[in-house]
Amino acid sequence: MNRVEVRKYHIRRGDFSLKSIDLAVDEGEIFAVVGKTGSGKTMLLESIAGFYEDGTGEVLIDGISVSSIPVEERRIGFVYQDYGLFPHMSVLKNIAYGLTMQKQKKSETLQKVQQIAGLFSIGHILHQYPGTLSGGEKQRVAMARALITNPRLLLLDEPFSALDPETKKALYKQVKHISAHYQCPIIFVTHDFEEAAFLADRIGIMEAGKLCAVRTPDTLFSSYDSESIHRFLGIKGE
Repeated sequence: MNRVEVRKYHIRRGDFSLKSIDLAVDEGEIFAVVGKTGSGKTMLLESIAGFYEDGTGEVLIDGISVSSIPVEERRIGFVYQDYGLFPHMSVLKNIAYGLTMQKQKKSETLQKVQQIAGLFSIGHILHQYPGTLSGGEKQRVAMARALITNPRLLLLDEPFSALDPETKKALYKQVKHISAHYQCPIIFVTHDFEEAAFLADRIGIMEAGKLCAVRTPDTLFSSYDSESIHRFLGIKGE
């Protein structure tokens, strides 16, 4: 079972810090994180991925501290807003990168790349380079690269923000399919409330480094004790 837990986690970078974050996301659950720019959303994803060594508290996957797991064995897929594709590598080599680092056999790697390329409908662009791709194609390649190692956790940092509405809808379906097929927890950051409500099982609201509230989509726009959250969500005071 792939379960992610964050317990009393605190990390400081310069004048900003995440403060006493408590969060648990279960296998197969999609969890959205919303908040103003600078509220700590990306730092939260990076903390969960184990990017920082000086945080206090705990980040656990299946009860094991992320920091105690070697990077190559963490099996955490991470997709940034700018996709992070290697421009000098073909789509095929980009997708295969994680398996190549694991030194899997070339024949097995190629088979897995072809399989996941079929899942994302990108088999026809495997020999192209990132500079020739559309935003939607780059996003699919980035997702395929993150998923080919069969991750225990998938982290997405504003994955759809630069895409047109039609491409977004197609990728929303893809994320739902990924959740059902891989059963790994998915945590994604977004500025789009409708996107969060459509995709996520639960939604967390970040404010000044704190996870201030966690709601289900149907209660996202209900009343809060915080007037600043009301302003952020556009909820009129009673």
